[in-house]
Order: sequence, then structure tokens, then C-alpha cells
Amino acid sequence: MVRDARELRGAWAAFQSHGYADPPPDLAAFVSRYWFAEWDLRGQEPYRQKIVPYPSVYLTFLDGAAIVRGPERGHVVRVLEGRGRVFGVTFRPGCFRPFLGVPVSTITGRSLPAAEVFGPDLPRGTVEEVDAFLRAVLPAADPLAELAGAVVAQVQAEPRLTRVDELAARAGLGVRRLQRLFADYVGLGPKWVIRRYRLHEVGERLAAGADIDWARLAGELGYADQAHFTRDFTAMFGEPPTVYAQRYPER
Repeated sequence: MVRDARELRGAWAAFQSHGYADPPPDLAAFVSRYWFAEWDLRGQEPYRQKIVPYPSVYLTFLDGAAIVRGPERGHVVRVLEGRGRVFGVTFRPGCFRPFLGVPVSTITGRSLPAAEVFGPDLPRGTVEEVDAFLRAVLPAADPLAELAGAVVAQVQAEPRLTRVDELAARAGLGVRRLQRLFADYVGLGPKWVIRRYRLHEVGERLAAGADIDWARLAGELGYADQAHFTRDFTAMFGEPPTVYAQRYPER
């Protein structure tokens, strides 16, 4: 896909804005944050926005429709045009399973009407309404959801963690049990989650203008060679790392 020049050097901010809000304390065990995006592209070409994946499930409100979006394995492209606004809920990794009632892997890479999960009485998409709605449908505490969320948080917090067997040992689980837990509660495997966070850190280093020895970095992250690293980075971010770095030419 040809890069939209409006991605570079923050040019997108001329027609798009983002905002975030923390959930109230009584919902924070399940919800990571609320977010919104607004855009005004009237008189302009549609904007193809690349979105990098996280191991989260989302509830979004757009054009009167409420949608549950499962976790994605790679980047996705959303086309923005005209004028619009989207409001969303990001659930903590591992913590949507109690709402869903079935393994999260059943919705990986999928979107479905929120009514199929929550029933027909849905909010319209304001913070106050969503707060009240989530309180009304809040499931009972699930120790496995808490465990899955804690394990993902550990991956995110520890940049040197690159192996599934090490993660399993820290969690006090066997590798196969950890894999089953992730399939059920996260929707993605532990290897994917580890590599996703490590690759995100690479993206942050590129944004900061760091000089990187790609072959050495690939080895540090547990890749057999640089080609495998480049393939995974491209799947996540939509372009190879050396091309991605060109987003920040002024640095």
C-alpha cells in the first residue's frame, strides 16, 4: 500500500484529533481506557489510516452502530472520509472473556454487532452512558481473566522478556497451559503477544531517531535472522522497519 503523505510529521493532525479517558475505578479491572477520534475530511481525499494491533478487544460506536472488534494479528486499514466521530472502549487484555462467554479466539480478526454479545439495549456512545451500561452488565470476577491480564502486563513491562518458556515459568504455568489460557482469554498466543510488545518498542526507538543494528536486534528479540524479524515487523506496522523510520525524517 502506498503511504499517504498525510501520515508524515503529524500532518494528519490538521484534520483529525484523538482523546483518551481513564475508566472509573469500579470498571478499571475490565476496561483499559476510553478513546475517541474525530475527523473532518470534507473536500479532501479519503484517508487510509493504518492501525497497529494490540491484544485487546474493543467496543466501538460509529454512525449509530455499536461493534465489538476482536484482537487482530496484524495491522488493519480504516478508511476515513467526510466528517465523523468514533468513540471506543478498550478492554484490558484477557478481560473481555467474562463478557463474551466463549473463548476470545472465536472473535480474533472478526467484528460483530455488539448486540450479539450484550443484547439489544445498548448505549449511544457517551462516556456517561457507557459507564452505566458496563456497570449493568459487569460480570463476576474471573481469576483466570485476572491471571491472563497480569501475564500480558508483565510482557509489556519487561522489555528483556522474549521467550514463551520464560514467561510460562514466571507465571507458574506450563507452556501448554499458558497457550490454552491465552487462546481462551486473550485470543492470541503468548509468542505473538511477546513479539508484538517487543516490536512496538522498536517502533518507539525509531520514532526517537535511534540508530539500530538490525541484525543484532533481530537476534536479541529471538529471531533466527533479520528476514524473519522484518517480516513480523511489516505484518504489525504495514511496512518494513527501514521504511517506517522514514516517517520521522526531521529527527
